[in-house]
Amino acid sequence: MKARAAKLDAEDELRAKRKEFVLDDTVYLDGNSLGALPVAVQDRVADVISRQWGQLRIRSWDESGWWTAPERIGDRIAPLVGAAPGQIVVGDSTSVNVFKALVAAVRMAGDPAGGRDEIVVDATTFPTDGYIAESAARLTGCRVVAVAPGEVRGVLGPRTAAVLLNHADYRTGRLHDLPSLTAAVHEAGALVVWDLCHTAGALPVGLDEHGVDLAVGCTYKYLNGGPGSPAYIYVRADLQGRFDSPLPGWNSHVEPFGMRAEFEAAQGAVRGRVGTPDILSMLALEAALDVWDGVSIEAVRAKSLALTDFFLECVAAYVPAGRVEPITPAAHAERGSQVALRCEDAGDVMRRLIEAGVVGDFRAPDVLRFGFTPLYVGFADAERAAGVLAGVLAAEG
Repeated sequence: MKARAAKLDAEDELRAKRKEFVLDDTVYLDGNSLGALPVAVQDRVADVISRQWGQLRIRSWDESGWWTAPERIGDRIAPLVGAAPGQIVVGDSTSVNVFKALVAAVRMAGDPAGGRDEIVVDATTFPTDGYIAESAARLTGCRVVAVAPGEVRGVLGPRTAAVLLNHADYRTGRLHDLPSLTAAVHEAGALVVWDLCHTAGALPVGLDEHGVDLAVGCTYKYLNGGPGSPAYIYVRADLQGRFDSPLPGWNSHVEPFGMRAEFEAAQGAVRGRVGTPDILSMLALEAALDVWDGVSIEAVRAKSLALTDFFLECVAAYVPAGRVEPITPAAHAERGSQVALRCEDAGDVMRRLIEAGVVGDFRAPDVLRFGFTPLYVGFADAERAAGVLAGVLAAEG
């Protein structure tokens, strides 16, 4: 396996990208929680602090482009999720953007009193999405219908206003069928909101191609924006005139410096803004996105699948039989960019892996998660991680 890993790394068209990240001898397989630091970020942030803020001060809103950063950076993310320019704005957290998108979707679907009074939500979702859905339902007079993604089609109907789905399951890495589920929601006359936190930057999404209504995502995982880096919201171009945000702010006003008492929404994706953007985090994200220059998302997907295939092969070859159970789908069409293994005493096993230089993460009660970020993870990393895992499990008996 070691020789094969070396051969695969030598043939990897993305191998040079690894040098654009701050890495050490650790096998870092937790980029699905926090991406590694791109080298370019450090000097760029130093400039933002020392020159833009320290010297130009308030002039930087115009002279350094601070004011237009949410849209400018949104346009840089757009190609990574299959969107044309002018449909993504960066800012706030994923949770806040889920709230904006979901309430706006219900409002665009029609008056709940007129019949569309159900919000369908992924029952296996990351907990916050479920919490937000419940709050959005209370606000809009709807009720929540929670089902597994595979059961969504069976509950869609004339009462469905909006559907909130995760593109990939955060525990298992299972990839859900965005094109067909989007089509099914539209056939029912409803709108769909996709959470892209575990897919943006790891595989093609195709928001425009598949007619997605609204989407949200974080930037600190596969986009490597840094801890707590701002999230983004996508509003399809033809829906922007109807996008009625439940959080209107002065930044989304048609005349933000007019300070008018009455709210009048701006045109375009700017409607997704609320308040003053977090400039330090936002410009760190902008610098981090430089690593995508010249990179095809299709090449990233091809390497992601090859890496996860190879890791699963190494696990099967090295790990004692019966000690772990892969719960990530084997089929490529159903797999994101992580491998999840069910394992007894998973929390303790992950602690020992980290001590041995292999960093993944643990999800209760019994899941080991390994995220494969193709821009900086190599096949030798995958082979080494499987070998260390086998050694840890063998030592435990």
